[in-house]
Amino acid sequence: MRRFLLALLLVAAWTVPSGAGAGGLLLVPEGNRHAEQPKVPGASVRRTRAGRTTFDDKYEKIRDLLANDRALIAKIKSTAGDYGIDPIHIVGAIVGEHTYNVDAYDRLQSYYIKAAAYAGNRFRFGFGSETIGEFLTRPEFAKCQRFSDSYRRWTCRENVWDESFRGRKIGGTAFPNNRFSAVFFQPFFAGQTFGLGQLNPLTALMLSDTVARTSGYPRLDESDAAGVYEAIMDPDKSLAYIAAGIRRSIEDYKTIAGVDISRNPGITATLYNTGGSANRAAALAARGGGALPEENYYGWLVNDRLAELKSLL
Repeated sequence: MRRFLLALLLVAAWTVPSGAGAGGLLLVPEGNRHAEQPKVPGASVRRTRAGRTTFDDKYEKIRDLLANDRALIAKIKSTAGDYGIDPIHIVGAIVGEHTYNVDAYDRLQSYYIKAAAYAGNRFRFGFGSETIGEFLTRPEFAKCQRFSDSYRRWTCRENVWDESFRGRKIGGTAFPNNRFSAVFFQPFFAGQTFGLGQLNPLTALMLSDTVARTSGYPRLDESDAAGVYEAIMDPDKSLAYIAAGIRRSIEDYKTIAGVDISRNPGITATLYNTGGSANRAAALAARGGGALPEENYYGWLVNDRLAELKSLL
């Protein structure tokens, strides 16, 4: 319960102005803290081998897609400006996802075509016979209704899942010992993410209010699964969600840990990969002593190739 209350207090950070406390922030310098790349997870290695390719090949493919599509780069710059971040953070997130999680399409148009294929389809978010809407009417989730912002409301719900349902048998239903997003928000198979930013539906739902407020896209509804997938698969819309997620991480580290990560794309890429920026910022703050965040394997690549990635812009 203590961890739950802490998380709820921390996630309010979006409303704090980005310049708050700027004079006292600890700046994370450019570059990697690790001399060598941290170990890449076995699942990523196996997925890449199964595709009969290599990480280097996948990196070069997404790099070339970005290099050859000036319209996409222009959209990345414009979206970054809307969210007050350096566009290199968006480039880093996209490159990391397509190097370690999926292979890039050869053309941006393929992403649009894939997104359109999901529009209007009928599928739902849920577990077994229970839809996510039905699940959220359980009394355990009542306390989350007091949050008007989608980020805080869905973070609350995710914490309730972890504390009250994950890995437990409730009322005759055995709930898997797995992430909320994997159990309720992936109707095709667990671990599936989509689009240019490889977002998962729960992340998009969390960022829905921010994207609606900043970019003007309609708010997402968990009862409209096809609409959520269309949003995260459409390149134009997904760029807004990528940027919103990165801005969220930067703000969390500023307001919670007193650390400025805005000049280190490897750290923002790491947080894009792992999620949980509020809890991770709180853990960093608890370490004290001027501790700096460290990049994982994904963020390490972004920092290692930073000069080349910057040249794309």
